Amino acid sequence: MPRKERIRQSASRWCYKQIPLDELCEKGAQMGLKAIDLLNEHEWEVPRRYGLICSMGYGGGGEIPSAMNRLENHAKIEEAFRKSIPLAAKLGVPNIITFSGNRAAMTDDEGARNSIIGLNRVKTIAEDHGVTICMELLNSKVDHKDYMCDHTAWGVRVMQEVNSPRVKLLYDVYHMQIMEGDLIRTITHNINSIGHFHTGGVPGRHELDNTQEVQWDGVMRAIAATNFAGYVAHEFIPTRDPLTSLREAVDLCDV
Repeated sequence: MPRKERIRQSASRWCYKQIPLDELCEKGAQMGLKAIDLLNEHEWEVPRRYGLICSMGYGGGGEIPSAMNRLENHAKIEEAFRKSIPLAAKLGVPNIITFSGNRAAMTDDEGARNSIIGLNRVKTIAEDHGVTICMELLNSKVDHKDYMCDHTAWGVRVMQEVNSPRVKLLYDVYHMQIMEGDLIRTITHNINSIGHFHTGGVPGRHELDNTQEVQWDGVMRAIAATNFAGYVAHEFIPTRDPLTSLREAVDLCDV
């Protein structure tokens, strides 16, 4: 069945780690995926064999608890990005992930200032190579206690200060439903600061089905209505046959 392709869909590798990457790419392409998400550098070429790309790469942007909100991390991240971002450009990887890091008693204001300094330090690398650095929004309520970039408003403040077409937010719908809800309005109002999306059923981070609370087709229609040209990557942990669950999510989000 041909896809509408108003939403360019991807799948996060770690959720399907029991499936060989080549098989995931082959089966994903057959069901209408355009990409595979969250691959390490040595894997970036694999999706290309199947007409896909890696839509979000790991390129040394720090770790969830320790990244951009601490000045002492910036040199290491910059060194990694100087190597990984040119490679991403060469292999057609449009996005590289980074994180804020945890608060660890730091104020949100100080963390925002530090993150702005860090992102300003690396944004020209991204701009020069046409690759986007994406800072992920995560929930600090259930999964990532104490994580700083846990509300859209904080992330948007940082993005607006950095003011680069190559520095954006990774808006994870699962995490933001837990933290703040109000998904469609928030996405629509802040789409200029968003470079990438992740999905996941709430609660539990499982299938996008009638056991959970997000109306996915409505959220996808809202994203499509903004003419968003990036990727929406499925990042849920299947509880049933993984490829069947993934195909059902692709069907649901093909609006």
